[in-house]
Amino acid sequence: MKKQKRTTEPPFLPLLAWRNIWRNKRRTLITLLSVFMAVLLSSLMISIQQGAWNAMIANLLNTYTGYIQIHRKGYNDNPSVNLSFQASQELIRKIESHPKVQIALPRLESFALASTENLSRGVLVLGINPEAENAITNLTARISKGKYFAEGEKSALLSDSLAAHLQLQPGDTIVLLSQGYHGMSAAGKYSIAGLVHFPSPDINRNLVLLPLKTAQEFYGTGNRITSLALFLDSDSDVEKTAKTLQNQVDTSQYEVLSWTQTMPELVQARDVDTAGAILMLAVLYVIVSFGIFGTLIMMVRERIYEMGVLIAIGMKRYLLGIMFWLEITFIGLLGAILGMIASFPVVYYFHQHPINMTQLSSDATAIYERFGFEPIFPASMDPNIFVQQALFIFLITSIMALYPFWTLKKLKVMEAMKS
Repeated sequence: MKKQKRTTEPPFLPLLAWRNIWRNKRRTLITLLSVFMAVLLSSLMISIQQGAWNAMIANLLNTYTGYIQIHRKGYNDNPSVNLSFQASQELIRKIESHPKVQIALPRLESFALASTENLSRGVLVLGINPEAENAITNLTARISKGKYFAEGEKSALLSDSLAAHLQLQPGDTIVLLSQGYHGMSAAGKYSIAGLVHFPSPDINRNLVLLPLKTAQEFYGTGNRITSLALFLDSDSDVEKTAKTLQNQVDTSQYEVLSWTQTMPELVQARDVDTAGAILMLAVLYVIVSFGIFGTLIMMVRERIYEMGVLIAIGMKRYLLGIMFWLEITFIGLLGAILGMIASFPVVYYFHQHPINMTQLSSDATAIYERFGFEPIFPASMDPNIFVQQALFIFLITSIMALYPFWTLKKLKVMEAMKS
C-alpha cells in the first residue's frame, strides 16, 4: 500500500489575526482607543492651526492687498508716490485676460499724518475705485457707522480703531498732511463718510480710504497709481499665475509680485508657527507610540507559550511574525479609520463655531493683535488633514508591529513552552 504524503497548508493568516485580536477585548480596545485619540487630537490640532492661518491670510488678501500686485519696478523696496505709473487700458486688459485673474484694481497708496484739533497719528492712505473695490472686497458690508462714498467725493472712510483714537465720528472732518508727487506738499481736509472695520488689527488702526480721484488730487499724481491689486478666482496657483503674468508685461518697467513676496514676514511667521505645531504633534506621536508599544510588548509576552507551541508543531516563524504584525496592523487601521470618521464632526463644529480668544483672555488677544491678526481661529475642513494624520498614525503602528519578528527570531522553543 502506497504511503500517502502528508501535507500541511498554512492557515489563512488575516482571518486568524482578526480572531486573535478579539481574544483579549480589553487590551484591544485600549490600543484601539490610543490610535483613535491620536488621530482625533492631531487632526483637530492641525485643522485649527491651518484654519486660523488660512482665515487670517484670506481676510488680508481679500480685503486689502490682493493675491498679486503689479508695481513700477523698484516700488516694493522703496514704496513712494514718486514710483507711481500710469496704467493703460491695454495693460489692464492684458492682465485681466488671464483665466485666473478676476479683476485688476488700480490703487494709490502712501503715508500721511492725520490730525484733528488735539490728536494726530501717522496713517496709511489708500485711494480706491469705490464701485469696483466694493464689488470685490464688499466694503459696504464692513461699514460699522455712516455710509459708503462714491467716486469724486471729497470724503474719507476711516478704520474704526483709528477713528476711536482720533475721537472722530461720521460727519466730522479729518485733516491729512503729507509729501506729494516729486516733493510737492500735500494737504487736504475731508469729511468722514463712514467707519470701516477690518479683520487685521494693524490695518484697522491705521487706514484711511479715499476715492481714487480724490487721492490723486491730494498727492498731485494726476492719473498715476502705485499698484494694480489682482484678485484671483481662487488662492491656488498664485505663484504660477504671477510667473505667467511676468511674461506678459514689460519687466523692465514693472514688477509682478505674489503676496508671499510682498509680505515675506507673514510667510516666515506662518512657517515658524507651523514648525511649532509639528513639534507639538511629534510629542503627541511619541506619547501615543509608547502607549501602543507598551501594549504590544504585553501582547507578545503573554503569548510566549503560544508561540513556542505553534513553532513546535511546525508553524514557520515568519508566518507567526506576519500573524502578529497583522493583528497590530488591524488594530491600527481600525483605530485610524474610526479616528478619521470622528474627526469630521468635531472639526466641523469648530469650523462653524471658531475659537474666539477675545472672549477667553484679554492678554492673549493683545498678543495676537501685536502680530497683526484677529484672534479668531476657525478650523480648516481640508480633507487632506484627516487622511494624512490617519495614515501617519497607521504608519507608526505598522512599524512598531515589527517588534514580534525580533522576539520570534530570538525565541527558544523549549524555554517558551516551559514559561
